[in-house]
Amino acid sequence: MNLNSLSETLKFFTIISTELIILFLVVSFIVAMMQEYIPASTVQRLLTGRGLRGNLVGAGLGAVTPFCSCSTIPVTVSLLNAGAPFGATMSFLVSSPILNPVILGLLVTLLGWKFTLFYGVSAFILSVAVGAIWQFFGLERDVKKVRLVGNNSSPGPNDLKSRLNRASRAAFSLFKTSLPYLLIGAGIGSLIYGVVPGEWIANIAGADNPFAIPVAAAVGVPLYIRAETLIPIGLALQSQGMSIGAVTALIIAGAGASIPEVILLNTIFRPRLVAVFVLTIFCVAIGVGYIANLLFA
Repeated sequence: MNLNSLSETLKFFTIISTELIILFLVVSFIVAMMQEYIPASTVQRLLTGRGLRGNLVGAGLGAVTPFCSCSTIPVTVSLLNAGAPFGATMSFLVSSPILNPVILGLLVTLLGWKFTLFYGVSAFILSVAVGAIWQFFGLERDVKKVRLVGNNSSPGPNDLKSRLNRASRAAFSLFKTSLPYLLIGAGIGSLIYGVVPGEWIANIAGADNPFAIPVAAAVGVPLYIRAETLIPIGLALQSQGMSIGAVTALIIAGAGASIPEVILLNTIFRPRLVAVFVLTIFCVAIGVGYIANLLFA
């Protein structure tokens, strides 16, 4: 690595990691404050709506909860145990890891509001559709009976100061958990940006290669990489010539499904539903990726 490449790498890392940290803390605090004023009982009551309304609420709930794919599983079990409809809960399961305020905040900062709007609308519509389709085909028969033992104690005082303190602690706790992923993503992205030749990436994963998108989705599914890590990597790859569709497929597949998540899903789903889940995430990643190439190439 020459001095110019080292300088570009360090500059990219400093700018991206700073933006990610500030944005992550701000968005996480806002979400935590929302959760202070919207109790779990309200969420469960909204999810009891049958049909499309329940799917819309489920996908919307996923869109405002900053969970990674594995963190979504316990929440999914809790919703099912609370009597939430299967279809609405599955819309939440698909939506939460690929569509939440943290991901959207990172995308709008790094890839622009037009792409973020496209990504958000596409992910939301597909999450609603997946829950409705799975409900229609009766896949709820493949859900095992699982119970979680949780803490049902009162959250404490509800004055503004107490809410602010709890939201701050929750945001900082989530930040501490996510910081390594943010820094790893920024570091890998910086190395790609400063070292890997753009021509090489463009030849392998550019818009002219029709197989780049399914390959990116196939690579993303088995990875356990949070979206906070994938997005700066995707930005660096895109800046070096990777098509925006391949970047999109990588983000959706990597954030939406992973080997650890599939293992956890096996504890609550029977094999058929696990296979349907993985195949759905894979197909969604490919489909949205091709549309992204058509609109933003």
